[in-house]
Amino acid sequence: MESGTRQGALSPCAACKLIRRRCAQDCVFAPYFPADEPQKFASVHKVFGASNVNKMLQELQEHQRSEAVSSMVYEANARFQDPVRGCVGAISSLQQQVESLQAQLALAQAEVEQMRMRLISPSSSSSHN
Repeated sequence: MESGTRQGALSPCAACKLIRRRCAQDCVFAPYFPADEPQKFASVHKVFGASNVNKMLQELQEHQRSEAVSSMVYEANARFQDPVRGCVGAISSLQQQVESLQAQLALAQAEVEQMRMRLISPSSSSSHN
């Protein structure tokens, strides 16, 4: 995506449309918040504010902006799901799931090993009973 140029220059980007300002040819928002994705900017705007998003994008090099916008969109959407913890809450929940699944896997592996040992030495287990 070329920075500084927009497709469909007659229609303002989603950011300029929401904040009701003229969308300039070199609009910093336009490459990342296209007019056909209004919810993308709306959620970021509600969490961070247009001024802060503008400042963050201006402070970054152009090749870093797309990833920054993706992160802001992810965090904004996470804030709607968990207003207090945001994406930290999602990460924490996923870590708990990983720990639980690791424990389940360890139990399953132990059961498989026990079954394998019974199959290897069926005579020893029957002689003890």
